[in-house]
Amino acid sequence: MEHKFIMTAFGKDRPGIVAEIAGIIYENKCNLEDSNMGRLADEFSLILLLAGSGGDLQDKLSRDCKRLEREKDISVFIRPLDYSRPDTKNGNNIHTIEVEGIDQTGIVYKVAKLLAVLKINIETLTSKKKFSPNSGTAMYAMEITAKVTDMTSMVDLDEKLEQLANELNVDITLK
Repeated sequence: MEHKFIMTAFGKDRPGIVAEIAGIIYENKCNLEDSNMGRLADEFSLILLLAGSGGDLQDKLSRDCKRLEREKDISVFIRPLDYSRPDTKNGNNIHTIEVEGIDQTGIVYKVAKLLAVLKINIETLTSKKKFSPNSGTAMYAMEITAKVTDMTSMVDLDEKLEQLANELNVDITLK
């Protein structure tokens, strides 16, 4: 029987982190099905979906992850999934929401809260703080991929995003 796991890991950025994590996956005969990896400040972080077979697979993965923590100072967390196929019955539509403006506390929270209230699921979210080359002002850019059901009024969503953009004094674009 195939088992699926979510694995997260992070450690001080250096050459070899991806190879070390991928090595554990390979040694346990697992398949890396999906991943997001990247550098955040001085840390390298990984979020992985893996699949494999065997009754003691979770124990083996956990043991190998603990060894990696001890030997390489990489924090690793693994969780088994009760995986089922995504529900496609509700006519879900994927939209992109882009937010850009002067950096301030609460941008992610307020946009995510609005989407949650409207029962819109966030599929992906990426954000980046940058500094304006001319003024040196801290700018914030965020891109969300969201699953919007047919039950959601796009006019209502657009109006609420515009209200929030005015409240935060940022630009929000719905595509």
